Amino acid sequence: MFQINEILKYNGAMYRILALLSTQVVWIRIDDDTSFPSLIDLEELRSAIDEGELTRENEFFSELLFQMPEDGSTAKLKRDKNYQLIKPLIDSPEFFLPKVRAEIISQIIEEHGSTKQTLYRMARRYWQRGQIPNALLPDYKNSGARGKKRVAQNQKLGRPRKYMPGVGVNIDEFIERLFRIAIDKYLLTDKGYSFPYAHRRFKDIYEAHFPNAPEEEIPTNWQMNHFYKREYKLVEKLKKRSSKIEFNKDIKPLSSTANTQVLGPGSRFEIDATIADIYLVSDSDRGNIVGRPVVYIVKDVFSRMIAGFYVGFENPSYVAAMQALVMAMTNKVAYCKKYGFDIDEEIWPVVGLPDAILADRGELLGHQIESLENNFSVRIENTPPYRGDAKGIVERSFKTIQADFTPFAPGVVKGTKIKKRGDKDYRLDAKLSVRDFKEIILASILYHNQYATLKKYDREIDMPADLPLVPLQLWNWGIQHRTGRLRSASEHALRVSLLPRVKVSISELGISAFGIYFTSSEVIQEGWLHRSSGVSRPVNLDAGYDPASADNIYLFPKRNSAEYWTCKLAQRSREFLNCSFWDVWQVQDQQKKVMAQVGQLSEKKKREHEIFIKSKIKSALSKAPDTTGLTNAEQIAAINDNKRKEKKLERQDSAYRPPIVMNKNTAQVIHLGEHIAEDFSYPNHLDELFNEGE
Repeated sequence: MFQINEILKYNGAMYRILALLSTQVVWIRIDDDTSFPSLIDLEELRSAIDEGELTRENEFFSELLFQMPEDGSTAKLKRDKNYQLIKPLIDSPEFFLPKVRAEIISQIIEEHGSTKQTLYRMARRYWQRGQIPNALLPDYKNSGARGKKRVAQNQKLGRPRKYMPGVGVNIDEFIERLFRIAIDKYLLTDKGYSFPYAHRRFKDIYEAHFPNAPEEEIPTNWQMNHFYKREYKLVEKLKKRSSKIEFNKDIKPLSSTANTQVLGPGSRFEIDATIADIYLVSDSDRGNIVGRPVVYIVKDVFSRMIAGFYVGFENPSYVAAMQALVMAMTNKVAYCKKYGFDIDEEIWPVVGLPDAILADRGELLGHQIESLENNFSVRIENTPPYRGDAKGIVERSFKTIQADFTPFAPGVVKGTKIKKRGDKDYRLDAKLSVRDFKEIILASILYHNQYATLKKYDREIDMPADLPLVPLQLWNWGIQHRTGRLRSASEHALRVSLLPRVKVSISELGISAFGIYFTSSEVIQEGWLHRSSGVSRPVNLDAGYDPASADNIYLFPKRNSAEYWTCKLAQRSREFLNCSFWDVWQVQDQQKKVMAQVGQLSEKKKREHEIFIKSKIKSALSKAPDTTGLTNAEQIAAINDNKRKEKKLERQDSAYRPPIVMNKNTAQVIHLGEHIAEDFSYPNHLDELFNEGE
């Protein structure tokens, strides 16, 4: 019914059971520094339980069970010495008898020279604290009153100064208030101020209150630091010393893992981009350095399979993200073969639509991605601002993949562009072409998916112990034993749905997108291009476009519908055939610059032309004869005569008169009738021009 070392509460006092006899219990009161072991009948204790006067309590000294003093430490030496000193007493089966106890104590004093008071104090501590050797450990935790304020008693607290002049001052409530002002204003902020800086600002505040205080009698940096450590908790300091974004991203403790939020393969894809730490050269001319490429990676959270990627020079945006997503959801065999890797579908089996895509807010936020949500039931999730840690699975991939080439490749970024004297600019070392880099990235991804060991992968409870923690193995296991199988979709429909969109206008010239014109048979059949005032054309239609090709756009003739018409480049805009939209925008930008320059010159010449015309008119007005002697009717009647005279003068002035050349040799006369006259008239292309020949 009772156990040794059990703590009982009886009549308001705490007792520990030291031994169990046949009809009695040996116990000791643990809340009395002068108590000794005593006996009590078991029947009395049973009756006390029945009457509710006796209750069992929790252990008071459980922390002693976990203390392990270091070898050779003072605490361990004292514990072992004291334990050996009182061992004859505590080992005696009759330790609870006063006479037996007194005899053993006397024998110990005679052999070891200790005192009765010391031996009783150690024995009492041993019995009260659980009858274990650790009960004899010194109470160093109570030494020095750590964390508690000291109260000055008409003298300076702390160690006397040895080198610094002066005595110093004690810290009172007023100084503590000044400490708090300086700490809250200068230290507990995300400005990055150091503690010495905050202490110097405290000195400014202190001197404002005590102008004549000597420097040596101002509270020191150590005193302020002691106050700071005592009064401010670690979590409070971490929160206030960092921005909210930095705290949530880098400091706040992790509460879960990404795997707890997915059911299986395809439950969630993460997508993110980075700028690679390497400079590349052009594929067409390896002498041209083209800069650092952008790398997008799409990764499955459950298996850590890299589902797709993009390498190019588009800034991180929807346009680049779209290309990575299309690759992630479609078959990769043809893509790999394009770059010299012959694989089967089983090696890279990620084909289809996931349940959700997690991305940054800017790239997949807005109406452009709505078609993926509405038409294909893919949930789009956006991370909070500045929370890259929310996509930790894909974020870690960039460092892993770049580690494959950075130790060996030329042109790798080396931290800073500031060169030491004589150093070579690492950008000039670029030798890898864009295609070379794509092949390296593709090879790294294939290795990762098939062979990379995920040492920190957190297993689920139902995963077998012999399951290799390799992305491809995890993917295949998840497909067989978990939900989340990817859903299939038409590759062409998926590509068109993910294309970026633009508002287009329709006129008799065609469908205008980015200032160039397109047409299609459906548009012509609708009559939208016919030139008539009775034609009603729709407005505010959307069209999808592939930035890599300006030959076609995909017009959506109905709102809230995925139906589209493929429109080809019109003859009016044939200058952009086989160009990309980036080429179009570049050419248009150059054309606008040229037109602006030409416009300035045209404006200048137009003003000069107008000045010339005005001067001629002014001169003509000044030369006009006086016609006051003639009536208006006479002047009008003379117009025809004047016109005949002017025509005669014009004919005489414009007549061709060949120069007379005196030459004795005469040319042979050839009669025109002897030859067939050739037709040199201008050809007529009216049929071809207006398609009348069709």
